[in-house]
Amino acid sequence: MTDGFHDVSFPLGVSFGATVGPEWQNEIVTLTSGMEKRNARWAHSRRHFDAGTGLRSIDDLRQVLAFFEARRGSLYAFRFRDPFDYSSANGASAPSPTDQEIGTGDGVTATFQLVKHYESYSRPITLPVAGSVVVAINEVTVEEEEAFTVDTLSGTVTFTAEYIPAVGAKVTAGFLFDVPARFDTDRLTASIATFQAGEIPSIPLIEVKR
Repeated sequence: MTDGFHDVSFPLGVSFGATVGPEWQNEIVTLTSGMEKRNARWAHSRRHFDAGTGLRSIDDLRQVLAFFEARRGSLYAFRFRDPFDYSSANGASAPSPTDQEIGTGDGVTATFQLVKHYESYSRPITLPVAGSVVVAINEVTVEEEEAFTVDTLSGTVTFTAEYIPAVGAKVTAGFLFDVPARFDTDRLTASIATFQAGEIPSIPLIEVKR
């Protein structure tokens, strides 16, 4: 547990049925000429989720309510698995050590941040799943513990002294990852009768920047 964050996962079975959408915040000014001046106010996007669509049974609902109580509503953030984007690989493929380039060696730097690239945009990955990170130097796979360690609460990979990437070496990684999120409400409303009749309560969540 860290300040404001519980290193626990939202129920996976529910998260994989959630609805999700990324949000950017941009400023657009229309000039007198009719042309536009656009400015990005955020360096990175922020995701919104509704986990209510992932509920399949009354037991799911009880599990989420207990999780909500343990987090004290919106007070503590936690791990959430984005059903559409949780792997370094494209689609449903298993992570490969050459999926994402995370840096270039200089013979000195030992620590690299995990990132996922979306064409020209690079997203820092801060909550990799323990045991899922695979790494390669110049496309040669190296072994965790012997060659590197992973901080699963920051998303950094740190090489041991013997394996620090040489000058110009390409460092790549593959991984599964979670999103830091919190409940976007301090109140949940549920009804056993309406849920069994097919009405799904809304369970709003929002990504937390760390």
